[in-house]
Amino acid sequence: MTPEQIKAALGSGLLSFPVTHFDAEGRFAPESYKAHVEWLAGYKAPVLFAAGGTGEFFSLKPDEIPGIVAAAKEVSGETAIVSGCGYGTEIAIDIARSVEKVGADGILLLPHYLIDAPQEGLYAHVKKVCQSVGIGVMVYNRDNSMLQPDTLARLCDECPNLIGFKDGTGDIGLVRQVTAKMGDRLMYLGGMPTAELFAEAYLGAGFTTYSSAVFNFVPGLANEFYAALRGGDRATCERILNDFFYPFMAIRNRAKGYAVSAIKAGVRLQGFTAGPVRSPLKDLTGAEVEMLDALIGSHKRKA
Repeated sequence: MTPEQIKAALGSGLLSFPVTHFDAEGRFAPESYKAHVEWLAGYKAPVLFAAGGTGEFFSLKPDEIPGIVAAAKEVSGETAIVSGCGYGTEIAIDIARSVEKVGADGILLLPHYLIDAPQEGLYAHVKKVCQSVGIGVMVYNRDNSMLQPDTLARLCDECPNLIGFKDGTGDIGLVRQVTAKMGDRLMYLGGMPTAELFAEAYLGAGFTTYSSAVFNFVPGLANEFYAALRGGDRATCERILNDFFYPFMAIRNRAKGYAVSAIKAGVRLQGFTAGPVRSPLKDLTGAEVEMLDALIGSHKRKA
């Protein structure tokens, strides 16, 4: 896809990040992963993000990422595949080029590693990555990688393939300033953990879509919530928040890193052999898996 085509795809519906499947020894498990991605693509997701944050990008070796992206592309059909990308500038450039070679439709540039950086450094980092590839690039504003509106505007002037802005800060004032300044130059994606909890506020700030982690294991429910959100059906949004998302949040908040671990547990409960999370994350306890299983089962009975 061209940058403009992936930009249009990002804005056309609900997005998600498939978990990365591992075998018992912690190696990438391509067949199980492909079965899962193919299942998700059947729920009309216009874009899936391979090897993203929920896909444990932070625990992957850079040379594992192209194989994960290629596996997703093999089975995704009309669903576009965007790859995670990150770390320092030179590593990010290597990852970006490697996934472009295997057919990635775009990259999501995740926060660089460890240290805070000034705006000039972030500008140089994003510009170099954008200019290293021809595919579309989305930046992820979060943690130690916080682009201010003026920096983002400079990058948009310099980098035609910078087409998306994802926010994980929760700072509605900042994101509204970004959308007011940049207008339709960028596509805006909500990126808070369990994004549905914040979706109504982000919609008001000009973010028309977001990446749903729970789409990994309850894609039908995720689509129902998204349709209600975009249709202004607040009663349905509140029902699903109360019946599913707030109870899920209670499980997710029981330990650090469960925003990923709980998603992977949900995928396993749906019958996919997704395997364990890699350290430094840990899997849910048996009791917590039972809690999640009951929540999924309750949703199924209601459906």
